[in-house]
Amino acid sequence: MSELLVRDVRLVPLDAGQPTHAGQPTHAGQPTHAGAGVDEPTQPLDILIKDGQVAAVGTNLPDAGVPELAGEGRWVVPGLWDQHVHMVQWALVRSRLDVSGTASVEDVVQRVRHELEATAGTPATGGGLGAPLIGWGHRTAGWDRQPTVADLDAISPGRPVVLISGDGHHGWLNTPALQLLGCPPRQGVVAENEWFDAYDRLGDLPGAAEQAEAAVLEAITAARAQGVVGIVDLEFSPAWDLWPARIAGRGPFRVRTGVYASKLADITARGWRTGDPLPGTDGWARMGALKIISDGSLNTRTAWCCDPYADSADLVASHGLPNFTQEKLTELVATAHEHGLETALHAIGDRAVRQALDVFRATGATGSVEHAQLVAPRDLPHWSGLPVRASIQPAHLIDDRSATETLWPDRTRNAFAYRPLLDAGIPLALGSDAPVAPLDPWLAMAAAVWRGAAGDEAWHPELSLTPAEALTGSVDGRRLTVGEPGDLVLLHNDPYAEGGAPGSPPLPQRAAEQAQVLRDMTVGATVIGGHLVHGG
Repeated sequence: MSELLVRDVRLVPLDAGQPTHAGQPTHAGQPTHAGAGVDEPTQPLDILIKDGQVAAVGTNLPDAGVPELAGEGRWVVPGLWDQHVHMVQWALVRSRLDVSGTASVEDVVQRVRHELEATAGTPATGGGLGAPLIGWGHRTAGWDRQPTVADLDAISPGRPVVLISGDGHHGWLNTPALQLLGCPPRQGVVAENEWFDAYDRLGDLPGAAEQAEAAVLEAITAARAQGVVGIVDLEFSPAWDLWPARIAGRGPFRVRTGVYASKLADITARGWRTGDPLPGTDGWARMGALKIISDGSLNTRTAWCCDPYADSADLVASHGLPNFTQEKLTELVATAHEHGLETALHAIGDRAVRQALDVFRATGATGSVEHAQLVAPRDLPHWSGLPVRASIQPAHLIDDRSATETLWPDRTRNAFAYRPLLDAGIPLALGSDAPVAPLDPWLAMAAAVWRGAAGDEAWHPELSLTPAEALTGSVDGRRLTVGEPGDLVLLHNDPYAEGGAPGSPPLPQRAAEQAQVLRDMTVGATVIGGHLVHGG
């Protein structure tokens, strides 16, 4: 049923001066949002959803002959989105060996040894090799030495071991795993484009596809429990033919699925443009953007920078590396634009961001710069005014803080610099890059507000967002007004309980409390297109 009347909810405003609903007068003496600084009424109102869209918003709406959901005075926001997810990878992480938080090769080897002992006798895969042991989460920046194939061969000469870095940009494999995934022999890790291709081949192993699909269904349920109504799925493997069965298995969930350059011809041959509904999904899943990874990552020291890394004496490429020439990148983006596709352009280093902006300006294409982890201030005017979002993942700053201070010590002021982006008029879209960070919009918002983990000191607090700014970047540009999609989330607490409502200035002295409100947020109900998909 795509018709629903939600009774007695309190609308959380997203825009300065926004009333709690259209046409409702403000009356003296009514309660206001904490810290709002303006008289914003918070009296309960009703929201009617018909044919999957908001049809009416007001107090004491008449009975519409449709199912009703008792809001009981809870707070309501538009449905949340995660703008950057690798859905299969995220779904599988929970069943993989956790090697995050390790500080050395020896730390990881010890965890792998224990897991090998605990899982001895795992059924074999093709070729007579034991089922591969797959781990996730190590970050090698700052280690006293880098990992080698020999380190894993010493403890597992027969069973394949595949360890995926926490940023997803390299795989640390032993010799049996190199053979299993068709990688030539080497001493070190498999990185960047070669690794992305090898990772894709993990999905071809016996039983892997079935395991992945079951895990995705569980991940959808977990996401909806966080208030997430939609994701941008940038999985490496083509996902557009898989989402019909996933939606049939779990019900409504909004998806925009990306395509990489290797499959771009397949999409243009089908005539699909960004925003087109995918066949068999009833419009819940749609075609997204062309995804291009134009440089590497900080932890692998392959992000392309204007200035050298602090430890550049040990690097083959002191500034990191681009993955495409300017000409090739322009050609790919222009082709996508010609066929009606936006481009999601991964750029982590400031030189890569500059290249991305040059390409967007030259082609007239629309889309996003993904990550924008380091942005030179001189490039903000170049970006401002382009139809290009900054697709950011605030929780990354928690994991990458130490590496940034080690590898980019002279430019930390320009790292994860969300305030200058917003002040330059550049739209922000928040996400996780799951599994690099958890698919948890409240964690992302809290990290944007406090710029650190709970209990840590804030890192460059002058670059932080207010709760309203973080929340606004998490709703895919939606508002709970007539004609908008009927997606909403009921919250047990006011996200502005410690201040930070629209129009309020950043309050560094209260940011820790504001972020804690977001981290502690609990979702009472999630509605997608009028369908109650979580809670009640």
